[in-house]
This record gives sequence, structure tokens and C-alpha cells, in this order.
Amino acid sequence: MTDRITTLGPNRRSVLMGGAALLATPAILRAQGTAIKFGTLTPLTGVGGTYGPSMRDAAVSVFDAVNAAGGLLGGSIEYVSEDTQTNPEAAVRAVRKLIDVDGVSVVLGTWASSVTTAVAPLCWENDVMLFCVSGADSITRLPHMGYIARTQPNSVLQIQVAGDFMLRQGSTGMAWIGPQTPFAQSSIDILAGQAEGAGIGMESLIYEADKSTYRSEVDTILRSNPDFIMLGGYAADSTVVLRDIWQAGYEGKIMGPAYAVNPSVLDALPDEVTEGVFTWEGAPAIGSTAYANVQAALGVDVVDPYSAQTYDHASLAVLAAAAAGDAGGSAIKNALRSISQGDGTEVSDALAGLEVLASGGSVNYSGASGPCDFDEIGDITGTQFLFNQILGGAPSMFERV
Repeated sequence: MTDRITTLGPNRRSVLMGGAALLATPAILRAQGTAIKFGTLTPLTGVGGTYGPSMRDAAVSVFDAVNAAGGLLGGSIEYVSEDTQTNPEAAVRAVRKLIDVDGVSVVLGTWASSVTTAVAPLCWENDVMLFCVSGADSITRLPHMGYIARTQPNSVLQIQVAGDFMLRQGSTGMAWIGPQTPFAQSSIDILAGQAEGAGIGMESLIYEADKSTYRSEVDTILRSNPDFIMLGGYAADSTVVLRDIWQAGYEGKIMGPAYAVNPSVLDALPDEVTEGVFTWEGAPAIGSTAYANVQAALGVDVVDPYSAQTYDHASLAVLAAAAAGDAGGSAIKNALRSISQGDGTEVSDALAGLEVLASGGSVNYSGASGPCDFDEIGDITGTQFLFNQILGGAPSMFERV
């Protein structure tokens, strides 16, 4: 069932500060005039369900603000929010509805790499622009003809940064353990290359996902005597693996991506199991206007990187459509880099960007997740990374690079 959302009033600050109360459910926005149809496709349930609702709400806050300020290209934005369930099959059904029934020109917010890989062909075959936060290198190597833009650092960049961190912490023997995913083998290959360059050992093990215990797999990887283990799974697997590593008496260092050692993992495990574990993630642009807008829209002090990115997805789609004078997927694809990089006026707010474009100027959008500069295949060209260490059951900032 789709619920109706009432368009917010015209005050920009009230839109951004009060939006969170109006964003509780997926919805189509109905408004007068010519409708521009955009879709969000986030993991509202499944293993990505920790992030999906706020990802959706961050994007919706942009659309609501634009509509309240007068709309886009003489009309209003209609948005449709669907759930990937963090499952490729469910995501394909959802994106077919978005494209075939709702007629969206943009899909934003896909999270899991397997989901993005599954829905991407349907997007480019229908001239629909796809913005994603998935990390697998293979995604932007698809023949997408420019219809994919990724704000998440690819797995090459992510693993290289993490491997460098392990080496800086003095590792003399690395290990990687995780399930089969689109980024598993590339992660192993990158770490192996870094270990070889440093003259140290590197072991890896790919396990079957969704098991109740990984003790035999943990015992296998510990035989190589690693002093630093990287987790390669999602939160459910990490909960089990961390428990089994602790029970095995391992005394070395552990790290995992922040989505793999997230609050649900910390809540599920005793503090002694997670004590000292490192996490890393792309760091949002704390202090930017865009970041403050997301804080206000979500009613939070700390914005997760995926919600920061989907806020940027929505802003990029709006500004590209305005610059092109056309909200079609092809027009947004072709205009994307003209509003996200270059010599234009730097803006971190869609409304500010629309004002510049309306006055005949050009813009360079740098948002809640940082600069949004894309290379020729749609990868973000760089970002900061935040390393935290779990202390007393909660993440504590260790360093930002």
C-alpha cells in the first residue's frame, strides 16, 4: 500500500528541520503540475535494514525541500520508495515496478553489491539513471553506458586503505575470512598483494554464509598464526565469527567494515568479544551544509555514510535535471558531471544549486558524503576514511585518513 505525503510549507529551514516526522513510511508524493518521477530502492529489511530507512528518508528530504521551494522544471517531484529486502530477487521485482509501473527516470540508494548487480541491467536498458552505494569493483565494469554512478569507494580503494592501516599497525601476518560475495576475491587479491609487498604472510578463507557456527573455519584460519584478521561478511555472519574467534582464544587484532560490525553486532555480543575491534568506512563531510541538512532531516547527531550518500544521490539527480532542462534518465546521465565537478560555484545544497543554475551560472556539487567527482566509469575518485575502535561496546574514533 502506498501512502500520501502532504507537501511541506515553503520555508526552507522548516522543511529541513521538520522533515523527519513526515518521512516514516515509503510513499508516492502527489502534487499539482507535471510530475517528475524518481525512485528510491533501499534495504528497508534484511541485513541492510539497519541503514535502508534512513537512506530513504535522507533522499526524500531533498525531494520535499525542492517541492516546497517551488518544484523542479515547472513541476513537482513524485518519489516512490521500494524495499530491496537486501535480496537480489526481491530487488529485481521492485525495480521492475519502479520502471514499468511507476515510470521513474532515476533509481537511487541500492546498497548490497549483489542487489546493484541484479538491477543495473534493467536500469540501463530502460534509460534509467542508477545511483548506488555498493562497493564491488565489478559493478562499474558492467556495460552500463554511463547509467551507473557510485558514491561509495570501490572495493579496491576500500581494501587498499584497510590493508595499509593493518600494515601501519605493525601486522606481520594477515588473514581474511568471509562469505562469497561480489567483492570477496578482489579483497583477497588486494590484501595478498599488499602482504607480499611488505614481505609478510597472508591467508584467506571463503565460508558458506548463514551458518550458526564458524568454529572450524576460524580454527583453520588461526593455524596460520595471523596477528591481524579482516572480516569480509555482513553483520549476521560477523556476529557469529567474532564470537567464535573470541572463544578460540585469539589475542591478535581484528577489523571489519563498519557495516559488518555495526550497532546490531555490538548489541548482540558481550563487550569483551568486540573489545578492540577496528572498523573503517568512508567518512561523510562533517561540517558541510549538506551534512547539517541530513542531521536535521533524520534528527540525529551522527549521520551514517550511506544516508549521507543517498542525500547526495537525490541532490545530484535534481541538479542534473535542472542543468539539462530535462528530468529523463539520459539527460541526467549526460549532465551529471557538469554539476558535480569542474569550475562552477561550489554548493552542498540542492536549493542553493538550483538558485545558481536559475541565474545562468554553473555549479560544482560537494555534498554530505564529500566531493562527488566521478571518473569515466562512474566511480567516485576519492574520499576520506574513518577508522574507529570498539571500546566498551561502542565505537571510538581512532583516526581519519
